[in-house]
Amino acid sequence: MPDFLVRVLHPQQGVVSRRVQAADRQSLAAVLGVAPQHVLEVEELSSGAPAAGAQRRGKRFPLQLFSQELAVLLDAGVALLEALNTLREKENNAAVREALDAVIAAVEQGQPLSAALRLRPEAFDELVCAIVAANERTGQLSQALAQHARYLAWVESLRSRLVAACVYPAMLLLVGSAVILFLLLFVLPRFAGILDGLGDELPWASRALITFGQTAGAHPLWILFGLALLATGLVGLWRHQGLRERLQARLWTFPGLGPRLRVLALARLYRSLGMLLASGVPVLQALKIVEDVVARPWRSAVAAAAEGISRGERFSEVLEAQDLATPVARRMVRVGERSGELAAMLERAAAFHDEEAVRLTELLTRAINPALMLVMGVLIGGIIVLMYLPIFQLVEQVQ
Repeated sequence: MPDFLVRVLHPQQGVVSRRVQAADRQSLAAVLGVAPQHVLEVEELSSGAPAAGAQRRGKRFPLQLFSQELAVLLDAGVALLEALNTLREKENNAAVREALDAVIAAVEQGQPLSAALRLRPEAFDELVCAIVAANERTGQLSQALAQHARYLAWVESLRSRLVAACVYPAMLLLVGSAVILFLLLFVLPRFAGILDGLGDELPWASRALITFGQTAGAHPLWILFGLALLATGLVGLWRHQGLRERLQARLWTFPGLGPRLRVLALARLYRSLGMLLASGVPVLQALKIVEDVVARPWRSAVAAAAEGISRGERFSEVLEAQDLATPVARRMVRVGERSGELAAMLERAAAFHDEEAVRLTELLTRAINPALMLVMGVLIGGIIVLMYLPIFQLVEQVQ
């Protein structure tokens, strides 16, 4: 479906800009949930293309740094517009300056900061917009932005830790695959020419390997082309959104790995909800905002939880009904509901589950790495043994 950049008159938020996907222009009002006359301006974007210069250039907006630096400037007593201009002046990247220019222009026209941020949905997500909207009139904007920066730092730390744990397996796969290709495409064709005369006297596995060696020696470019085509197909399958979602859902069913991935996803959900509730965002609106933040397997459950809240159910009940509460979180949320400290309890529940990231990296290091080494060793060793079996057989015949 095509993407549209829409300016819409919202009953509570005023004039805001949203980027949405819809079948056509006539269905935009239904997608946004507003009356058709409230859709003020529509700009159709190219399908799958970014909405502004920041994404066209492939540059990700440094949202964590923006929140952190703006919080420091506001906390030091610098006026909002002056603080934004300061951030604009120090920025060297043209795409980031373009986004900040749009925000500054909107603020100079008298729009609140939250509305100005919503003009650039490709740079400022709904999470930070909701936090700013809830705090810009209370004088707590600097504290809320600082909390948002800490949240993004936690997310980035978690991502970096998991990526670092996957570096060694990836390098092991890369080096092992290179060794196997060297044996199959360079060494094996030479062995095939030497042992071609033995014929049916070879074991069937060695015959199959030698046949492949002969083919690779006669048509090396075709073999490389086939491998490149296979790699391209795998990359295409990986980029397929539905396949990636099914793969992620399947990973969550793996023993040992699945439960830890689920707990990490729930920890992010708790921290996001806690941050929004602490900023004064109502529970129902907070659930709708974090629906796009949590892992895809949880999104339908979060949407169902929001529906339960809209029917008047308790927050702890909807979390438990949708399997969104660990035993620890379930009890902390109940305590928070009774004491009025729900945001703090959600933050504590997320901090309690942060240890799962350490356990997950240990699992990757202690279980997956040895398993990959074993698989690569068996493959490389098996190829070498199958190549040397005919030589052993020749030696026995000579003797």
